[in-house]
Amino acid sequence: MQETAYVSVGDIKPTTQLNELLEKVAEHKGCGTSGGSGKASCGSSDGPEDMDPEVWEKVKNHPCYSEEAHHHYARMHVAVAPACNIQCNYCNRKYDCANESRPGVVSEKLTPEQASKKVLAVASTIPQMTVLGIAGPGDPLANPEKTFKTFELIAKTAPDIKLCLSTNGLTLPDHVDTIAGFNVDHVTITVNMVDPEIGQHIYPWIYYKKKRYTGIDAARILTERQMQGLEMLTERKILCKINSVMIPGINDKHLVEVNRAVKSRGAFLHNIMPLISAPEHGTVFGLNGQRGPTAQELKALQDSCEGEMNMMRHCRQCRADAVGLLGEDRSAEFTTEKIDAMEVVYDAETRKAYQETVEQERQATVAAKNAEKEQLAKLADAEGISMLIAVATKGHGKVNEHFGHATEFQIYEATAKGAKFVGHRRVDLYCQGGYGEEDSLQTVIRAINDCHAVFVAKIGGCPKDDLKKAGIDPVDKYANAFIEQSAISYFMEYVGKVQSGEIVHQARGDADIRQGAFTAAAA
Repeated sequence: MQETAYVSVGDIKPTTQLNELLEKVAEHKGCGTSGGSGKASCGSSDGPEDMDPEVWEKVKNHPCYSEEAHHHYARMHVAVAPACNIQCNYCNRKYDCANESRPGVVSEKLTPEQASKKVLAVASTIPQMTVLGIAGPGDPLANPEKTFKTFELIAKTAPDIKLCLSTNGLTLPDHVDTIAGFNVDHVTITVNMVDPEIGQHIYPWIYYKKKRYTGIDAARILTERQMQGLEMLTERKILCKINSVMIPGINDKHLVEVNRAVKSRGAFLHNIMPLISAPEHGTVFGLNGQRGPTAQELKALQDSCEGEMNMMRHCRQCRADAVGLLGEDRSAEFTTEKIDAMEVVYDAETRKAYQETVEQERQATVAAKNAEKEQLAKLADAEGISMLIAVATKGHGKVNEHFGHATEFQIYEATAKGAKFVGHRRVDLYCQGGYGEEDSLQTVIRAINDCHAVFVAKIGGCPKDDLKKAGIDPVDKYANAFIEQSAISYFMEYVGKVQSGEIVHQARGDADIRQGAFTAAAA
């Protein structure tokens, strides 16, 4: 018996709360703040009035190019590009684990025809899937025939899906016209250096024009081609995101220079990611003991670059066959064997209707935040006070995950200016088989120990007590509420406690965090 992949519009009913909030929505034109060049981009969740309508249409439902959209819209990658023309010291494409989320990892390599069928199956099952990306497991432009054949098939059968690709940029200048011809509006280039002296420590070799180059020569060719390709894309108004891997002691300080270089060439967004270097992956950096950055080091670098251009902070460093919302992976539901058993019903009108409902939910999130910010503006003497808040969420911009079921926490920074997403922290699952794991709880506490509070839909008594002892306030009173609205509300309560003298504000991470930590849940 075949399984039918189909979604009924009749099952979608906006809530009363949603409708009430929608009445308060002002015109919403964008998804970010203006970068250093004055160009609007969308690393944050704000909506700039000066965003070009054409740009807004490209990013409003792209989960990688809009932090706001990533709560509501899904993406998928298809693994049609196995070959690569460079070697990175942080990459080993031979490694595979079903539970491993890391670029270059896939469980199945597909032909363009298999990929096209998979896209239709996923899009029919997950109607909020709006983006198809080709990101490997090698380099899409080292496999141009397979990459562009896949785009050709998808453009014919599912024209409502956005097309994007990720590349190391070595052969990018050779394919810009073809990319533009397929209406690929989003291209990600991985740029880890603009100085060949640094690049030689990241790239052992490149293969260019049928010749292998090593050392400084390889790095020099690569950076020249990357910058040329970036300039060619931005001239054609194709949005470019730059991915950079932060490697402590090698390129961490240099990435500020990379940020300036790509901004000056018109890059739209910069995504600085932490190095993943576990020894079991078999990479050069993993085997030689090169460490990755701490969450605090990563945030500090992102903060230092944000004045130049907007930063992407919601990246999950996805597998090359990832499916679903960022932070989840449903690829196991769509193996070739399972897709062959499906009767795929691709209905563009159903997808459009579903996405219209998703857009209502998304605008309600913005309305809730803006309504709370109006109250925030009335605060006095809040300048200089900031806090980080960890949030357990399953998506949709809400506090809707049980503490014990969280495998990551989204991190928000609350200040007198509002609340903004600044990163995420992966953690070990605390609740396993119905019981809490004490060792896992300690790893969770270490992961979020710079946060003043953790927002959860529900939490048990034991972890709640341990979090309080660590100076982290466990808060469950915002269950199923919008995250940013809740963060602003909590911040205002906290400031009120500071102003009344009930508590003394200290940045988390300081020794002996306030005695008798403020507990909003009990307020």
